[in-house]
Amino acid sequence: MNSVTPLVVNGRSYRLPQRPVVVVCVDGCEPEYINQAIASGRTPYLASLLTKGLCLTADCVVPSFTNPNNLSIVTGAPPAVHGICGNYFWDRDAGAEVMMNDPKYLRAGTILAALAAVGAKVAVVTAKDKLRALLGHRMTGICFSSEKAGEATLAANGIEGVVAMVGMPVPSVYSAALSEFVFAAGVKLMERQRPDVMYLSTTDYVQHKAAPGVGAANDFYAMMDAYLAQLDAMGATIVVTADHGMNAKTDAFGRPNVIYLQDMLDAAYGAGTTRVILPITDPYVVHHGALGSFATVYVSAPVTAADAGAQIAMLPGMETVLTREDACRRFELPPDRVGDLVVVSERLTVIGTSRERHDLSGLDAPLRSHGGVSEQRVPLIANRGAARLPAGRRWRNFDAFDLALNYLQ
Repeated sequence: MNSVTPLVVNGRSYRLPQRPVVVVCVDGCEPEYINQAIASGRTPYLASLLTKGLCLTADCVVPSFTNPNNLSIVTGAPPAVHGICGNYFWDRDAGAEVMMNDPKYLRAGTILAALAAVGAKVAVVTAKDKLRALLGHRMTGICFSSEKAGEATLAANGIEGVVAMVGMPVPSVYSAALSEFVFAAGVKLMERQRPDVMYLSTTDYVQHKAAPGVGAANDFYAMMDAYLAQLDAMGATIVVTADHGMNAKTDAFGRPNVIYLQDMLDAAYGAGTTRVILPITDPYVVHHGALGSFATVYVSAPVTAADAGAQIAMLPGMETVLTREDACRRFELPPDRVGDLVVVSERLTVIGTSRERHDLSGLDAPLRSHGGVSEQRVPLIANRGAARLPAGRRWRNFDAFDLALNYLQ
C-alpha cells in the first residue's frame, strides 16, 4: 500500500491505515444501551473510554433499517448515492416486491473494496447472511456471516474452517450468540490474519427484545465489552457505531401500537388502488413481525398522492407524511426506489400493511422496533482521542471510516 496518497471513495478522501482499524456496527444500538451497561459496572472497557477515548452521538440514515445503514457506513455515503434504501422495495423494472440483498442494486463502490484494491488486507464478518454479498461486493479478502459460517470456502469467502477457528458452533439466527460469533471471529482474525481493516456487523435480536438496562441487554454489552478489550489490546483503532436505534412500540399495557395502513387505504379507496411497502421486511421477522416506523406508498388513479397523504396524516400515531420529492431531499434517498409518498410513524407506533399479513405470534416480549426519525440517534465511539475534530459538525454513522482513518491515526 502507498501510505501517503489518500484514497478517494464516493467523493471522500481517506488516509490508508497505519495500524489495524476495526469498525463495528452494533445493530439496534440506542445510545442508552451503552449508558446503562456502563452504569451496571459490567463493561469496564467501555467505561475506560470515558477518559481515553471519544464519544460522539451521530445520526443514522432514515429509514433507520439495517441494509441502508450498513451500506451507508461502508460507502461513506447516503442511499441517494449507493442506492440501498431499505431491506425490501418495489422493483419497478421487475414489477415485484423484492429483497434488496442483491449487489445488482448497489450503485456505488465500498470503502472496503477500494482499500483491498490498493493492497490492504480486509476482513468482513456480519451476523446475518443477507448483508454478506452487499458488504463484500467486488472486495478481495475475507467476507462471511455467522449464519453461514459453516459453509464458508476459500473461493467464495476468502477463508475456510471458520467454525473450528472461532471455537463456537454456528448459532441460531434468533440468538445473542449470532452476534457473539461475529466478535469472536473478529478477535481470531486479528490474532491470525491481522487485517489492516475489519468491519464487524451484528444483529439486533437482543435489542428487539430487551430495553436498555434490562439483564439480557447488559449481558450482551458485557459480552461485547470483553471482545472489544481484546481487539484494543492487539493495537487496533476501534470505532463503534450503530445502524439504527430501537424503541418500544406499544401502549401502556404492552400491546403493539400498529397502524395497518394498507387496510385503511383499501377501505378508503378500494383494493388495488394503493400499494404499501414496508422496507423493514426481511427473512427474519419473528422478533418484529415486519413492523417498523417507516413505509412508502404507491398510488394509482383515481387516487392522488395529495388526497392519500392528507388521509394518512390524520391517523393517530403518524408523525410525518412526505411526497417523494420532499422525502428524497430530506432523507437523501434515490427517487426511483421510493413510492409516491413516504410515511413515518411516531416513537411508540409502527406501520403494517394488512392485519392478516403480519404474524405476531412469535413475539414473546413487548414489541420493540425501529425505522423512523425517533431511532435516528446512534453512538459513534472510538478507543482513541482526536485533537482536531471539526467544530459544529453533524456526525453521521457513515462517518465511521472517516473518523477512524482520518482523525484517529
